[in-house]
Amino acid sequence: MFQLTEEEAQAMVSQNVIPGRKNLGGFLPYVFTQEGIAMLSSVLHGPRAAQVNIAIMRAFVKLREYLLS
Repeated sequence: MFQLTEEEAQAMVSQNVIPGRKNLGGFLPYVFTQEGIAMLSSVLHGPRAAQVNIAIMRAFVKLREYLLS
């Protein structure tokens, strides 16, 4: 997990990926790497946690495929 820089957060806001900083309480958001999501899934249990983890991992795969094309 790491915190976005001001420039990264602004780029995410401008692409409608995250809400405006005002909606985030004025703070820079923290984000997870793909490996961080995998580690997090090892401590979260339940059907909903499994579904969310799978969806996030699929998003990382799609992003990687998009970047390679």
